[in-house]
Amino acid sequence: MSYALADDQDPPRITPAVKWLIAANIAVAFLQLTIVGHEQMYRWLGFELADLNGAWWKIFTYMFVHGGIIHLGLNMYTLWLFGRRVEMVWSPGGFARYYVWCGLGGWLAYLPFSRGAPLVGASAAVFGVMLAYAMRWPDEEVLLFGVLPMKVKWLVTGLVVGNLVLGIATMGAGSSTAYFAHLGGLAFGWLYLRTPTPQSIDRLRQRVSQLPDLPDETPRAIPRSLPRTRERGNEIDEIVAKSKAVVTKRQPVIPPQARTQPKRAEELNLVLDKISRQGLDSLTGDERRLLEEMSRQLRND
Repeated sequence: MSYALADDQDPPRITPAVKWLIAANIAVAFLQLTIVGHEQMYRWLGFELADLNGAWWKIFTYMFVHGGIIHLGLNMYTLWLFGRRVEMVWSPGGFARYYVWCGLGGWLAYLPFSRGAPLVGASAAVFGVMLAYAMRWPDEEVLLFGVLPMKVKWLVTGLVVGNLVLGIATMGAGSSTAYFAHLGGLAFGWLYLRTPTPQSIDRLRQRVSQLPDLPDETPRAIPRSLPRTRERGNEIDEIVAKSKAVVTKRQPVIPPQARTQPKRAEELNLVLDKISRQGLDSLTGDERRLLEEMSRQLRND
């Protein structure tokens, strides 16, 4: 199931993937606070370096365990605030995959800085969600601490700088683990968003292939200036009339800009092939302008 949401349209109160992610985190927190306990839940679902020897599933489950109510509340509120709109533009499945991908980025960044501290919390995945929101709606404003209005792009920039500074400042201590895990989620999110997927290139190719083919040449009417005898005059006049009717029916009015479409489509295919082989950063200025021009044209069709 997929959605279409305009950039100026407000998201719904809750979306499917965000709802289930929040529900799963709250359910684990309930067990953690009542039946199981913090330490046991950390051993069951949290990740430590020793788990690399066999408990591989913990690289996913660590995202659902938190260090306390405040930790859980901040992450779930941020997921709800930014995740709904991103999910509506993508799809529940696409959003969930991106969320888990960013969480894996946090786990990978944790490995060289673990210092024996367990890895728990959804912060890395949530930071990736914030990045996705900021890259699509950078000038949207949120209320920092519920009071101070701030554009999302500056909020994410401040989080990157703050986590980097605090991570370096606490290097060698267990407290640095969380900061670098947050940055790992942001880094994986950035890689995901900057890498064109084969599906997106295929969809663009399909839209280009749907452009109408132009006729190689148009039918020509029989010229009226041909010499004819009086005996065949009526017959020739009838042929000329039918020929003109065919021309009027078949010959489309072709705007000047449409005559260049086959050539532009061929050029766009070459650009898409280059992206598949070498990545988006390999494009020249002219190739980027062509890609943007054709994307705008296809969106307006």
